[in-house]
Amino acid sequence: MTDDQFVQLPDGRPRICYRVDGPPDGAPLLLVAGLGLDLISWPQRMLDGFTGHGLRVIRLDNRDAGRSTRVEAKPPSMLRQLFARPVPGAYDLADMADDAHGLLEHLGVGRAHLVGMSMGGMIAQTLAARHPDRVATLTSIFSTTGDRRVGQPARSTMLRMAKPPSRTAEESVARHLALLRHIGSTDFPPDEAFEREWAAQLWDRGVGARAGAGVARQIGAIQASGDRTAQLRTITAPTLVIHGDVDRMVHPSGGRATAAAIPGARHVEITGMRHHLAPGVQDRIVTLTAEHIVAGSGVPE
Repeated sequence: MTDDQFVQLPDGRPRICYRVDGPPDGAPLLLVAGLGLDLISWPQRMLDGFTGHGLRVIRLDNRDAGRSTRVEAKPPSMLRQLFARPVPGAYDLADMADDAHGLLEHLGVGRAHLVGMSMGGMIAQTLAARHPDRVATLTSIFSTTGDRRVGQPARSTMLRMAKPPSRTAEESVARHLALLRHIGSTDFPPDEAFEREWAAQLWDRGVGARAGAGVARQIGAIQASGDRTAQLRTITAPTLVIHGDVDRMVHPSGGRATAAAIPGARHVEITGMRHHLAPGVQDRIVTLTAEHIVAGSGVPE
């Protein structure tokens, strides 16, 4: 396992934390995590699967997550979040996509395969639209288009997410496990011991009780970006859209709308999968993604 590395992006942009695994000469695969998550949120089994396919796996902490820069700006209030009224001048998904692009430039990567989950899927979509020459293939996992008519969380999920941020590591871990019981799948159950350890590590790698402000700013970035359907129609990279059919965090309509918007996209809806990279679906997602990469543009022999 590699250690955390850092790059200070130019022009007042964030310092980005990242890790690289796999063969140095492998085809680059950039993994982009979701809301409030960091680079350790990609399960080791998936990392091993991707590197086993000969891919050079790059992971980053998005701004306001993990060990990357915490933006010095007031987060949107809960009222602004509920009514989708981002703070004027706040960053958006294009800024976050440019962070990922800056990391690729720093690493000397000309073209990369992109995989993003949830908000990370939105960032990867945006990167593919803004920098088509840098994207070999795109895989969007349980994500959506920004159209408020699709992909919305269930009301029960919104109520759980509207609680004030956790104040202690113990509270954060307990809250993660409770949310996972809600958005996770009974068909593909989580490993609770692993999830408990992961949630504690997430707290330690971040800024603890101050992490809630970063999550709020990331929500603001999603809302500031609005409906990106027209932008998705410009994507030229071969695209795979993966979603569960019972997702309570991002309704399956979000995945369907994403696939419908991107020309030629393939849509795979996994029965019983919800909003979690559970042990029971990890191998299938790796296989689908690896096959998509080979079909889309191939990997070095």
